[in-house]
Amino acid sequence: MRFRVSLLLLAFICLPGKAGEPLRRQIQTIADKATAQVGVAVIVDGKDTLTVNNNVRYPLMSVMKFHQALAVAHHLEERGLPLSTSLRIERQDLLPDTYSPLRDRYPQGGISLTVGELLAYTLQLSDNNACDILFRYIGGVEVADRFIRSLGLGGFALSATEADMHRHPEKCYDNWSTPFSVALLMDKLAADALPIDTTYTHFIHQTLLDCQTGQMRLPAPLQGTPARIGHKTGTSDQNVRGEWTGINDAGFVLLPDGRRYAIAVLVKDSKLSLRDTEKVIADISEVVYRYLSAR
Repeated sequence: MRFRVSLLLLAFICLPGKAGEPLRRQIQTIADKATAQVGVAVIVDGKDTLTVNNNVRYPLMSVMKFHQALAVAHHLEERGLPLSTSLRIERQDLLPDTYSPLRDRYPQGGISLTVGELLAYTLQLSDNNACDILFRYIGGVEVADRFIRSLGLGGFALSATEADMHRHPEKCYDNWSTPFSVALLMDKLAADALPIDTTYTHFIHQTLLDCQTGQMRLPAPLQGTPARIGHKTGTSDQNVRGEWTGINDAGFVLLPDGRRYAIAVLVKDSKLSLRDTEKVIADISEVVYRYLSAR
């Protein structure tokens, strides 16, 4: 119960009005210039928050693999199973027409990988086949949705697998979140404030720090700085209107002075190029980092 109350209280705390307004204006300016719906949430040290365009349902795309990872961790913990638990993967598990470094490496299947290895494929490489293998392992998408809700979180929904979204692109909008909801979940991971054994959460934390996708998004302005970022990206195809359904990045940033902040930048129905959409995310990441570093 204490965990649920803390989430509700956090939703009403803001970056100090006058102090946070310059940052809000900078973010809003970047968002307004983009030919897309751009939503942003920042949570500093688990207490100060700022949101821009938060009251919109943004397609999560592969950011939902972070939610899934926590549900997988809960599944293992409930059963007393380690991350080294082995799963058998056959050829029929490796769909040919989806993004999957796992399939590219093992096209014939007939292998066994640990749950930890599959989580590395989903969190670091955003592998779609590994994602759906893990959904089947825990009992379906609805299990992940139900677990995240049990943490007291709202402002999101999970109902579609990667295969569902590939077969029916309109289902990309069924897995959605507000930026604040994603940032809140990231902050709880960074703060060790999730009701999951740290054996699992520390693994997820480190795996996100080693994420290999989206280096031109949130991490771009942090390169060459002492800050460290753990993050999870989400990337759609273009829809029938030529828009990118969802181009996202969400994560936590560890500053050298011991402070941290969680940040989510979710971009919906972008008419920009992929590169220019990524630059919107990077530009917002930069102004947030500069503002908080100056403080």
